[in-house]
Amino acid sequence: MASDRPSQIDAYSLILEAIDTGLYRPGDRLVESELAERFGVSRTPVREALQKLETQSLLARDGRSLIVAALDHNQLAELYAVRSELEALAAQLAARHAAEEEIAVLRAMAEEHGTMVDQPQALARANKRFHRQIHLASHNRYLVQQLEFVHRTMALMAETSLAGPGRGDAAVAEHRGIVDAIAARDEDGARAALRHHISEAFKERLRLAGEAPRVGPAARP
Repeated sequence: MASDRPSQIDAYSLILEAIDTGLYRPGDRLVESELAERFGVSRTPVREALQKLETQSLLARDGRSLIVAALDHNQLAELYAVRSELEALAAQLAARHAAEEEIAVLRAMAEEHGTMVDQPQALARANKRFHRQIHLASHNRYLVQQLEFVHRTMALMAETSLAGPGRGDAAVAEHRGIVDAIAARDEDGARAALRHHISEAFKERLRLAGEAPRVGPAARP
């Protein structure tokens, strides 16, 4: 049994990454045997990983099949409401606790993002790393854990909000403002800047959701 544990962890991570990168999208059916073959693991760890993902509401039942879950309007609003508060708290705590080296890393990230405004997928990946760095700079392990769960759920959003017209440039400017507030040890300013950033992302997400076509048993968020 112990020998299965690393494979279970690997299978979970591989499937989650496949959802996060859009290989499997909301409404897609996940078949145990196909996943095992694709990722080169046995069916037992794949089955355990699927059960874990279903427990986390990242997968849903469609009859006897498991499909990648989709977020409806209310779920999307609930997720962003929680994300806004947690991310804002992380920025506030980062302004209080971040080491100068952590702030330097955040600033370098924000400046690098300026070179990616015409590459929404690359910017989306960099954006995740940026937010993760803010989480770590909060120096609060419990907050980091909660944000990890929120960001796992964000994998259900098949399209990046950074692909919208002008959204990349705006997001980069927002990132720089967040870093400026953290560097100035302005806790209220950092909290407000991060909350504004999430609010703008949410508005873009709602616009994308309104334009998304129906696909299979679920609508892509």
